Amino acid sequence: MSTTDKELRVGMVGYAFMGAAHSQAWRTVNRVFDLPARARMALICGRDTTKVADAADRLGWDAYTTDWRDLINRDDIDVIDVCTPGDSHAEIALAALAAGKHVLCEKPLANTVAEARAMTAAAEVARAAGVRSMCGFNYRRVPAVTMMRQLVADGRLGVIRHVRATYLQDWIVDPQFPLVWRLQKDRAGSGALGDIGAHIIDLTQFVTGQRISGVSAVTETFVKERPLPAESSGLAATVDGHKAPTGPVTVDDAAVFVARLDGGALATYEASRFATGRKNALRVEINGSLGSVIFDLERLNELEFYDATRPSVEQGFSRILVTEGEHPYMSAWWPPGHIIGYEHSFTHEMRDFIEAVATGVDPTPSFADALQVQLVLDAVTRSAELGSSWAEVEPALITAAV
Repeated sequence: MSTTDKELRVGMVGYAFMGAAHSQAWRTVNRVFDLPARARMALICGRDTTKVADAADRLGWDAYTTDWRDLINRDDIDVIDVCTPGDSHAEIALAALAAGKHVLCEKPLANTVAEARAMTAAAEVARAAGVRSMCGFNYRRVPAVTMMRQLVADGRLGVIRHVRATYLQDWIVDPQFPLVWRLQKDRAGSGALGDIGAHIIDLTQFVTGQRISGVSAVTETFVKERPLPAESSGLAATVDGHKAPTGPVTVDDAAVFVARLDGGALATYEASRFATGRKNALRVEINGSLGSVIFDLERLNELEFYDATRPSVEQGFSRILVTEGEHPYMSAWWPPGHIIGYEHSFTHEMRDFIEAVATGVDPTPSFADALQVQLVLDAVTRSAELGSSWAEVEPALITAAV
């Protein structure tokens, strides 16, 4: 338990999946980590009065509002946590930074490169005034992933030659699944590419310390039309045996691309929401001249590590159980061997953000880091539109360490 009297008063916009995950983290973080400031869950925002009032009570917030501008304008709010669909990230974050609020924004940073560039530029201006900002790529905070990065940084894999990354889901395999906001380009920016592909782009760059410099990609939308949600059409899925009205799916269902990293590694990426049987399957394998390492989200507390420097009679992939107190973040939790889960990655995210804000240092990933991911997403889209032609990743306005 933190002994500090310093308080960071948090206002969060959004209360659905990510809002619930972030709320759990804000509730927990000061109860397990000794930090230089305490987070207070001051105000939650959502458009529907009944739903946001229920969310405030259920998730542990002091109060609620239906206008995100109320969060921005209040003097008793220090941090704005943006958990909304991508089409509102830029507007909310820009207003918050201009008002001197620290900002934590969910990934991907924005729906377009132009928005991401504007947010990065605003973050740099605010930084000069002591205002901090961070993008929420939570998988960086899985202890096994941070351990994976350490193995690479310590030279245990030697020269990195191959990167293989997949993120597979199946929640829209049914063609009768409704046309929710994640399937609309004007709301989500892109489909599987930005939703889950952004995660493996950031994760692999974080682990290797290298950035993607160019790509050749294909994307596909397997189901082109879907039923409108009941709340949009005013109808159920069927009415008197007739199908409900439909609308076009304007994002990708799957994206596959090869890439080169600026350190010379060759990489492959696959993001799909049509991998039948795969619920949330993220897997990354790194091959180097001295060894290999593998992370599988379905075995979140483990790494597979191959050390090619060992005698041939001892070689083979070994299992590292990442639960020791010396492992990243784990000293705050349970005795060795007692595993943690998905939600802990968000608690670790809030831990790092609070410590950075309270001590006046820049948290990572920065908006500049998130812009670079956005530029890779853009290169993948351009390549796919041009029939898999090679597309260079455009340079960012501001460089920041991965």
